[in-house]
Amino acid sequence: MLVLETVLRIRREHASGKAIKAIMRDLHLSRGVVRRAIRAPEADTKYRREVQPLPKLGPFQMRLDALLEEDEPRPRREKLRITRVHDLLLREGFDGSYDAVRRYATRWRQARRRDVMDAPAFIPLLFRPGEAYQFDWSHEDVEIAGKPMRVKVAHVRLCASRVMYVRAYPRETQEMLFDAHARAFAFFGGVPTRGIYDNMKTAVTSVFTGKERVFNRRFLVMANHYMVEPTACSPTAGWEKGQIENQVQTARGRFFQPRLRFASLEELNGWLEAECRRWADLHQHPEQKELTVAQAWAAERGVLQPVAAPFDGFYESEHAVSGTCLISFDRNRYSVSAKAVRRTVQVRAYATRIVVRLGGEVLADHPRFFGRDRTIYDPWHYLPVLVTKPGALRNGAPFQDWELPPALSRLRRKLGAGDDADRRFVRVLAAVLDDGLDLVEAAVREALLAGITSDDIILNILARRREPPRPLTIATPEDLALRHPPRADCGRYDSLRGFHAAA
Repeated sequence: MLVLETVLRIRREHASGKAIKAIMRDLHLSRGVVRRAIRAPEADTKYRREVQPLPKLGPFQMRLDALLEEDEPRPRREKLRITRVHDLLLREGFDGSYDAVRRYATRWRQARRRDVMDAPAFIPLLFRPGEAYQFDWSHEDVEIAGKPMRVKVAHVRLCASRVMYVRAYPRETQEMLFDAHARAFAFFGGVPTRGIYDNMKTAVTSVFTGKERVFNRRFLVMANHYMVEPTACSPTAGWEKGQIENQVQTARGRFFQPRLRFASLEELNGWLEAECRRWADLHQHPEQKELTVAQAWAAERGVLQPVAAPFDGFYESEHAVSGTCLISFDRNRYSVSAKAVRRTVQVRAYATRIVVRLGGEVLADHPRFFGRDRTIYDPWHYLPVLVTKPGALRNGAPFQDWELPPALSRLRRKLGAGDDADRRFVRVLAAVLDDGLDLVEAAVREALLAGITSDDIILNILARRREPPRPLTIATPEDLALRHPPRADCGRYDSLRGFHAAA
């Protein structure tokens, strides 16, 4: 290939009248090269192949086109690498090189790119402080307690100051959505007036033409609680919430790569919140160059709506209580109070706990478990049943490894093992239903301090504490008052004994 200086020299000498043969002799070039330099527009002599021979790839070209066509609409995370495409062709008999496949795939993709003039154009958006925030989810791979886990990450961003909030959850359900909003608004120190979302099912029930949407009822209740106007983007129009789309990529590259390793989700979320603050302190605002994101955030915080109270973000469903005082929820089982056996209860699922209610009364409150096939017991739920079946104390599943208050644990150890000891201990536990745990524990503590382990004496202590206190003085009516009130004088009795003895 000729360098530009040689091409220009050939064109200048030929333009001055020098013969092609003389130019060939002086520059040691062939006639074809000299003629190509003379005819090249703007001194461009680059060779362009009109037809690309495919000696090895030719018989597999249709198969390769099919693989590339199938791969084109896939999400970026699921796209095939060219090494994988080459391997698939090798399995079908292709004996060519990887470079041949790579060059063909590059040309294939370039040929299908839109022309620059046909590329979509966008209008830059500008948001006032306190006007809007954007919300989206992403899926990231982490390691929790030594095990790989794909978490669902909630991303929230204030559009004016560009501050971000990121929190990981085990699920992408509605109660997680509510919890993410409550924590994000607490982190931001207020609430903007408008929220921008995509058409996720936890927020949008129906999508119509244009911007018309039917939002989920519970989602609208949350928006009303925070005084937020929800806005949904057009389908497949990610540029309408471009800030949060960019945040997903930023957080993935800066926070989640390389893979994070933590003992629990709580530790991971604590670290993510600290990283969000650090990112705001270190990065410049993209429009207000003289400010950091943290400084712009501090200015925007003053115009945000105050958060009066976090939204009670739960997802409610009805479940039947089994004969063993258990409900099934999210592939796990939770115990409830024995009074609800064989009845239908309302289960409120929060991001971190499960609350079971019956007619407005709370029957159970458990930490939420996100595995499967696990039973979570509260032994106190079974106390009314245990009173009638004290023999179940030894082998009852809810009572294994029961963490009792210290005084009750000491009493059980001192009573020993055996059916009679279990019955005596259950008699003491039964008093909790009427007197409450604190009073029973105090009575047991009093008995143990006196070296007593009798269940009858402990119940007697409780009975005495239930009696109303006696009045300190008795008011005597004036008509019944004695003129000569008696005196407590034992000497008078001795003098009387002496008088009778003398007689």
